[in-house]
Amino acid sequence: MSIGEHFWSDEDSDGDSDGEDFFYGAQGHYVTDLSRHPQLDIDVGAVRDIYSESAVSVREYETIDDVDIDLHINVSFLEEEVASAWKVMRTEPIILRLRFSLSQYLDGPEPTVEVFQPTCKDGFCLGVQLKRILSTFISNQWKHLSNEFLNAQQRKRHSWFKAGGTIKKFRAGLSIFSPITKCSSVPLIQGPGVKTRPAGQELRVTRLMSRSMSCTKGELHTSSPIGQSVAVPGSRSTVHITTRQLIQLFFSSQALIHCKSIPTLEYGFLVQVMKYSEQRIPTLNDYCVVCDEQHVFQNGSMLKPAVCTRELCVFSFNTLGVMSGAAEDVATGAEVVDLLVAMCRAALESARKSIIFDPYPSVVDPHDPKSLAFNPKKRSYERLQRALDSITSIREITQGPYVEIKKQMDKLDPLAHPLLQWIISSNRSHIVKLPSSRQLKFMHTSHQFLLLSSPPAKEARFRTARKLHGSTFAFHGSHIENWHSILRNGLVNASYTKLQLHGAAYGKGIYLSPISSISFGYSGMGKGQHHMPTKEELVQHYNRVNTVLQCRPTQSRFLQSRNLNCVALCEVITSKDLQKHGNIWVCPISDHVCTRFFFVYEDGQVGDANINTQDVRIQKEILRRSSSGADCQ
Repeated sequence: MSIGEHFWSDEDSDGDSDGEDFFYGAQGHYVTDLSRHPQLDIDVGAVRDIYSESAVSVREYETIDDVDIDLHINVSFLEEEVASAWKVMRTEPIILRLRFSLSQYLDGPEPTVEVFQPTCKDGFCLGVQLKRILSTFISNQWKHLSNEFLNAQQRKRHSWFKAGGTIKKFRAGLSIFSPITKCSSVPLIQGPGVKTRPAGQELRVTRLMSRSMSCTKGELHTSSPIGQSVAVPGSRSTVHITTRQLIQLFFSSQALIHCKSIPTLEYGFLVQVMKYSEQRIPTLNDYCVVCDEQHVFQNGSMLKPAVCTRELCVFSFNTLGVMSGAAEDVATGAEVVDLLVAMCRAALESARKSIIFDPYPSVVDPHDPKSLAFNPKKRSYERLQRALDSITSIREITQGPYVEIKKQMDKLDPLAHPLLQWIISSNRSHIVKLPSSRQLKFMHTSHQFLLLSSPPAKEARFRTARKLHGSTFAFHGSHIENWHSILRNGLVNASYTKLQLHGAAYGKGIYLSPISSISFGYSGMGKGQHHMPTKEELVQHYNRVNTVLQCRPTQSRFLQSRNLNCVALCEVITSKDLQKHGNIWVCPISDHVCTRFFFVYEDGQVGDANINTQDVRIQKEILRRSSSGADCQ
């Protein structure tokens, strides 16, 4: 190559050398190589030994004294639903490309950072957030980092590490047990005066939880056998914790777990960067995409990463390129976009808008990038209504390319397009139109969507509870004006709060029903123009609507209708906490309810009032569609 590129082979890493020689004696093997710093060899070899040979690739540019280190982060641990919502390919690694000085390594300039996936180098929105996180982390570490300092750190062994052993002897353990990290806010759970390695099964449980929890755990010295007393600093007494209780402790003590803890340098700087990335990736939705501070949303984090409400972050978000995804959404998910706009309109036109129109838009003025055109601190519902009317009018008459839609909106109202971008980007739930082949025919509507809103941590807790107690399906109906907030704040327990619309005759909790007619009533169906039809009328109407839709595939949906009704099909944990009062169920624990499907009925569309989710045939159909729904894009 013209600039002297070289790729390293397995022999270059000398990964089979003795542990002491590998970390400290390696410099003697490379004294004749003046262009490549020996500490770089050591760190690359550590990545290969702890992860795999393919976990790192190196490209040298000797002429300009640069080297690109590509760290391959395996993201197959992400659930399919999460990966789909985040637009991440689970079958591909996330590549962290760091550019160092070849001859100086840690003594040279601070490395640049690139984050991408092989098939998605451009428009990888998650990469924008992760790049900012890693750039900040590396910059902070670089202040006190040097080759000499790292070499000294690597000499510090933990008590369980044998100086005469080899790295490969610990590969099996390290592949499922992250290097110990320091975090003062995390309780150290350890046996009485003893530090021992966990048994294989406990290690695997620990590793599994570190992948699925909202925050990767901090330092864990040991995992005690079942029934053994463990000492928890901060408490005055010794408690007995079983494996199950330990799992519940990890999942419920989110406040005590800090995913920003700094991994040890014992295995080198590259391993530290990889471990920190692994800690942060599963928790990206918990932190603002701009300032990286934990969200302070009233009801906690949601599934999709989002920007916080701080004005500085709103301004930065507008220039990050994150909103560029709005163009793709308008082009490929037109029906979803129209539904989001319709929900926003319903909330804005509601007499309860001061309560339910939450969040209020934070939109940068296109003519003055330093000010907000729509500001939650200075609400103007009238101006917001005008901009929204411009969106609906353009969406109703224009079904062309995105560029044309934007042009028409800018001409009609300069705030229309920025507001549309906000409506799309502020949606923190994953909602995707189901193809006809995967729709639930018994729901008698062509407007069916996959709806996932639970963040990875909640979904993990839900699945743990499902294994213990089992689950079933039930409907949740709510007026369309409430769904603008639900998609952004989650399905929450609104009983005895200002959000409550109906009574709470059966106590506090999320109200559900296995019978469709009851939830249809909560959504508003059966009032006004709607009526409950016979089964024959349903079949005829469903066939007629499908025929019309096939003839007009580009017709704008929802925006021309003023009588929309929405019902969600949820999965609920069947624990003793679920209170069943006939066909009205109340679940007081928000974590025990997760949305799965979403159904919309327009003017003239009606739902079957006789659907019972406890019917065996209905349950089989729901389960079959649930297993394939995550593949919908």
